[in-house]
Amino acid sequence: MTGFLFELTFFLAAPVWLLMICAPAWRHTERLAASPLTVLPILAVWAVLAAPVLPELWTAVSSPDLDTFRELAALANGAGAVWAQIIAWDLLLGQWMYREGRRLSVPPLLMAPLLLLTILLSPIGLPLFLAVRAGWARRANGPVRKPAPAA
Repeated sequence: MTGFLFELTFFLAAPVWLLMICAPAWRHTERLAASPLTVLPILAVWAVLAAPVLPELWTAVSSPDLDTFRELAALANGAGAVWAQIIAWDLLLGQWMYREGRRLSVPPLLMAPLLLLTILLSPIGLPLFLAVRAGWARRANGPVRKPAPAA
């Protein structure tokens, strides 16, 4: 059961990612990406996975150290719960990136690899997107001008 829930976690998020990457201009994609409710099914899976290891999970988050986290991750449900949390967080992050990219008119051909990288390695995808976002925001607002000196 734990293995199935582990795999289900990604499959619950995959349709939203697929739409943001492959159909970014579709109005249903925009509406779906604007909703934080997309993570609720993933969080339900997290709850099912976390319930049997709640004492270990609580210890790992309330007094974090590497050995405690390693012990949690060694449990199938512990690893599954951590995975579900990562998937939910990455999905919310990806939805924010998608909406920001649309707001700033970042081309879909540039956003697609950034979103894909965020699915796989969000600690790399997010900083790259932030750099793109800063560049696109500067382009949209024109060059930054220094205020005229006070007379």
